[in-house]
Amino acid sequence: MKKNMVRLTLLSIMFLLTTTIILSGCTNVKKRANTTDTWSTIKKRNKVIVGLDDSFVPMGFREKNGKLVGYDIDLARAVFKKYGISVDFQTIDWSMKETELRNGTIDLIWNGYTKSPARAKTVAFSNTYLKNEQILVTRKADNIQQAANMQGKTLGLQSGSSGYQSYMDTPKLLKQYVKSSVQYDTFNNAFLDLNAGRIQGLLIDSVYANYYIKHQADASDYRKMPIGFPKEDFAVGMRKGDKTLQKKVNSALHELYQDKTMRRISEKWFGVDNSVDDK
Repeated sequence: MKKNMVRLTLLSIMFLLTTTIILSGCTNVKKRANTTDTWSTIKKRNKVIVGLDDSFVPMGFREKNGKLVGYDIDLARAVFKKYGISVDFQTIDWSMKETELRNGTIDLIWNGYTKSPARAKTVAFSNTYLKNEQILVTRKADNIQQAANMQGKTLGLQSGSSGYQSYMDTPKLLKQYVKSSVQYDTFNNAFLDLNAGRIQGLLIDSVYANYYIKHQADASDYRKMPIGFPKEDFAVGMRKGDKTLQKKVNSALHELYQDKTMRRISEKWFGVDNSVDDK
């Protein structure tokens, strides 16, 4: 009996010590992310690491030959060209982007990343460089012409996206009508299910929807509907401690707007100038 008591006591102590170490480690990582300025490290290694979802057209995606292209790819390279720094793009699980940033796996989140109060609690943002909105995309054959027509239907969303957060935060706009929802790791997979009839609606970034539908064989098969979600600001996400990096990115974005580089990149990917100077 005494041996069992001793064993239980030792196990309890070990559990408490392990938990304390883990919590301490998490606290240290968070503190480091919020207080450490890594610009000198980035300059020394001559490389900045950008995390992205490499299926988000036209912001950052892979062509059939595997080449990474997109609006944000061109813009990130243009920004760091000003400082003689190369950009290493790293594909990440989009639902884990803030964790990857905090842990130091990446230096920036740059892939159609929306500013929000919730994200601002853990991430510092650059100035806004592009506007976006969440829209509902359906197939015309399903005869869905407004949010209320999603009654009893299934909706697709991307996990960890601003669209998912808006959907949950403002249920009266769309969630109240939807029978069930499915979360996808990429919008590509969501569109496959929409086209196959497994979902009847898709809540998605307008920049993605416009580009995807434009490149389909018959764009007239789809219906796009703004349903009242607030307009969104796209910005670059970084650790709160990276004050110098933030200033460098903001300064370069302003210069690229002034010299029309952002305009050229926007017209290349969107066909129009959607660039914004938020300085």
